[in-house]
Amino acid sequence: MGTSRQEMRVALDALLEPQRFKDFAPNGLQVEGREKIETVVSGVTASQALLDAAVALEADAILVHHGYFWRSEDPCLVGMKGRRVRTLMQAGINLFAYHLPLDCHPELGNNAGLGRALGVAQFAPLSPQEPTIPVFFGELPMQTPLNTVAERLSKQLGRPLLSEGNRPVQRIAWCTGGGQGYIDQAADAGADLFVTGEVSEQTIHIARERDVGFIAAGHHATERFGVQSVGHWLSQELGVEHQFVDDDNPA
Repeated sequence: MGTSRQEMRVALDALLEPQRFKDFAPNGLQVEGREKIETVVSGVTASQALLDAAVALEADAILVHHGYFWRSEDPCLVGMKGRRVRTLMQAGINLFAYHLPLDCHPELGNNAGLGRALGVAQFAPLSPQEPTIPVFFGELPMQTPLNTVAERLSKQLGRPLLSEGNRPVQRIAWCTGGGQGYIDQAADAGADLFVTGEVSEQTIHIARERDVGFIAAGHHATERFGVQSVGHWLSQELGVEHQFVDDDNPA
């Protein structure tokens, strides 16, 4: 049972195609650990709490959506960042991180998971000609009160949501995480409702003035789907043991 670090790297890159994306951080193997991988822990963010849980579970690899080495961050391995990387290195744990590729995968990605949670059976990228834009679009079977959609999604995610609008909705656009800036594109595409993780002050004004419903469901909550789905895929394809660890975050 299990696989090698290189076999997992090749499998993940083939599945998620990171070369297609101009991203804000490197996608793929970010920190190299031991060669043999039998146990994988997945989580949304490579926080210290997630790393500590992986050490306790004797994991060989961690798969996350939010890893390290973001474009604008200080590259020095000091303080909090130094402690995180030191934890990985001392335990010999590999860190795999995929950002936009994990948002955009049409079956296993974050947006695909959010679409299913919304009750949309068939969906596709809002801009197929620009596949790196992480906004999806689909329709409910029938017009549904926005409050009903919000209540259903709240139960699926296990947390309260922020919603704006009081209209029947059917055509939905969505973007997991910090996608509130795409609300104008959603309105331009004729969406009745735009769903994302975060909200900014101006988002509510845009929703009201463009007559589009809006739901903010939490950055962390809307981005739990991808790592769980890909972790399960790894267990099926490579014979590794997988466990999702939810280092919960209300934001």
